[in-house]
Amino acid sequence: MPRRCFLIVNPTSGSYSRRRIDSVMRSLERAGLVPQLLLTESAEDASLFARRICAEEPEPFIVAGGGDGTVNGLVNGLVPGVATLGVLPLGTANVLAKELCIRSLNESVEKIVRQQSRPISVGMLESAGKSAYFLLMAGIGFDGAVVEGMRLSEKRIVGKGAYLLSALRVLADWDRQLFTISIDGKDMTCHGVVICNASKYGGNFILAPGADISNPDFQVVCVKDSRLTTYLKLMMGLAAGRISGEGISTIRGREIVIGGEKAVQLDGDFHCHGPVRVTAVENFLNIIV
Repeated sequence: MPRRCFLIVNPTSGSYSRRRIDSVMRSLERAGLVPQLLLTESAEDASLFARRICAEEPEPFIVAGGGDGTVNGLVNGLVPGVATLGVLPLGTANVLAKELCIRSLNESVEKIVRQQSRPISVGMLESAGKSAYFLLMAGIGFDGAVVEGMRLSEKRIVGKGAYLLSALRVLADWDRQLFTISIDGKDMTCHGVVICNASKYGGNFILAPGADISNPDFQVVCVKDSRLTTYLKLMMGLAAGRISGEGISTIRGREIVIGGEKAVQLDGDFHCHGPVRVTAVENFLNIIV
C-alpha cells in the first residue's frame, strides 16, 4: 500500500516557489508515495499541522519545507517516538540540512524517496512552567539577544545579513551582566552560552565538532567573561574551524540549568528570557538521512 507523506511547507521561506513544490510532489508520486501538501499561514501552523497528523496517523511521515524555524515549529507538534521527518531546505541558513549533508533540494527529494532514517535526540527547554523542543541549539545571552533583535523586514531584504545588523545594535548597547549556569551539577558563571545538539551553527560553521543529533549529550559552549575580545576570538575560531582560547570553554552534559533573565533563542528563533532548564530527550523522532 502506498505510504502517505505530508509536506508542511512555509511559503514565506526564502527559496520557496510553487513550481518547485509541484515538482517535488510529482517526484514523490512517481516514487510511489502519496503526498499531501499543507501550506502554513502563520508561525503556529507547522506545529498545529504536525499535532493533527500525529493524532490521525499511527506512523506519520512528515516533510518540513522551509528553514530551521519551520522545522522547529513542526517538531514542537510531534508526539515523541512515532514520527519520521524529512527536510526540504527552503530557508535562509538551513543548518539542519547541512548537518544532514543535504546539498540541494533535489538531493533532499532523493533521500525522502529512499526513506532511510535514523533516530535522533532533541533538547527540551523548560521555562515558566512551559516546555519547547529544539533540534540544533539553544543560545543564551549575546546569541539570544541578536536573534531577539533581528528584524523580519531586514531579513526579507538582506537574508542572513539581518543577524549582522542586529549584532551591531546589541554591541552598541553592550550588556556586561553575567549569569549562573549548572551543567550536570557543575556550577559556573558565564556571559553567553550556546547549548549545541548539532555540530553546525549559522550555516556551515562548526561550533561544536563533538555534537551529534544522534547522541543525547550536548556540547555546551560557554563564554565566561563579557569582554568583546573574547567574542572576537569565538567568531575568529568559527571562521577557522577551531573553537578555543582564554575565556571560552566547551563542556559536555545532559542537564543544564541557567539563571538570570538573558534572551534565549531556539534553532534561530527567539523563544523567551531566562531562567531556563534544558535536558536531552533520546529517540524523539526518526529523521531521513
